[in-house]
Amino acid sequence: MRNNPKHFIRAALSTLLATVIAVASVAAIAKDKKEEARYPDATRSAPKSDLSSQADQKALQAAIDAVNAGDDAKAQQEAQKVADGSRSKYAKGIALQVLANIKFNEQDYKGAIEDYKKLVELDSVPNDTYFDSMYNMAAAYVADTQYQAALDELKIWRAQGKRETADSYALEGNAEYRLQKYPEAIVAMKKAMSLTDKPKESWNSILMASYAESGQAGQASGVIDEQLAKDPTNKALAHNALVIYTQANQSDKALALLDHEQASGMITTNEDYVSAAKFYASIAQSDAKPEVALKGAALLQQGLDKAAVTASMENYKLMGDCYMIGQKEDQALAAYSKASPLAANGDIDYLRAQILGSQTEWAQARDVLQKGIARGVTQKGKAYLLLGKLDLGNKDKAAAKAAFQKAAQEADTHDEAQAQLAKLGGK
Repeated sequence: MRNNPKHFIRAALSTLLATVIAVASVAAIAKDKKEEARYPDATRSAPKSDLSSQADQKALQAAIDAVNAGDDAKAQQEAQKVADGSRSKYAKGIALQVLANIKFNEQDYKGAIEDYKKLVELDSVPNDTYFDSMYNMAAAYVADTQYQAALDELKIWRAQGKRETADSYALEGNAEYRLQKYPEAIVAMKKAMSLTDKPKESWNSILMASYAESGQAGQASGVIDEQLAKDPTNKALAHNALVIYTQANQSDKALALLDHEQASGMITTNEDYVSAAKFYASIAQSDAKPEVALKGAALLQQGLDKAAVTASMENYKLMGDCYMIGQKEDQALAAYSKASPLAANGDIDYLRAQILGSQTEWAQARDVLQKGIARGVTQKGKAYLLLGKLDLGNKDKAAAKAAFQKAAQEADTHDEAQAQLAKLGGK
């Protein structure tokens, strides 16, 4: 296979990660019954409300009612009036919370951060509103890729609010991971998981990725083993496990899981088939077990027969790559031949010509390669080098010399082409 399997594994590892951020709901102005405080041990003394204007209270309640009704435009309009015109610091603080949360939900993270900052600086709202907004600001920092600012804000939130939650440690672990502070991310994610019996899948993903990136792929394998034991038919979890097992060089576990996926009917979509075939190919290369790649090719053919796999250039090429790794040149050639007419250029024809040339089918290989060059190839110099060698196989030195001269015009093949020309007695 021409693609580096490590690139596939790293790309697959990146898919484990997802930023899942929850924003606390907007606090109500008046409550019929008293709710339990979320920050009972906070170091901050909540200020008394200075809200006295009926107009402000009416506008704030209208804004909150609009939020609850899903009418963000009206909520923003009502809250902005209060934020701009009220004399009450309390009213301004509540209005800013409404505005900030709406902006967050609209992915205007910088705008949300600005409003959360104003709310905190006003220092005018109850503790629940104050600290919820501080936490949301940390979440907005993460969403805006300001990871260190998020960690700084979380530190203040935890120190002053005196509250520890699974979500807050997960947010911290996310930020640490993005800053490539993998040991710190591991600590934070493990703490998050210890505080709940229902950890989010994205938390496991970040924990496993942190282990893998810090050279502790074996630890990640242990985590995923526990998760799979609880949920053995979870396709997303199984895919994550395959990434981790491959990263940890635990090929036997990866192959056993691939077999389990097939036996359990978990491989159903085009994405499932393609992903599994890539894993087979990667394992075959890393373990020098060419026969393993043939499982990938067979799986793709099974998917094509069921019309579950798309008959695309990419999929036929992948099948050809699997056959090449499995040392089945004729089958690889057949797969590449199906990929060729679906391709945008002649790169697949270059692969076909390589195989035909290795089988000493000089004339056929030359014909295929010339058509590929005419369609355009990514590595022009290598294509002309191959063409020259095919011409030599055909005992056509003049044509070979012309091909090598063209290869010599490309920087990456200049030296080898000149060496070939020297053998032919010309430049």
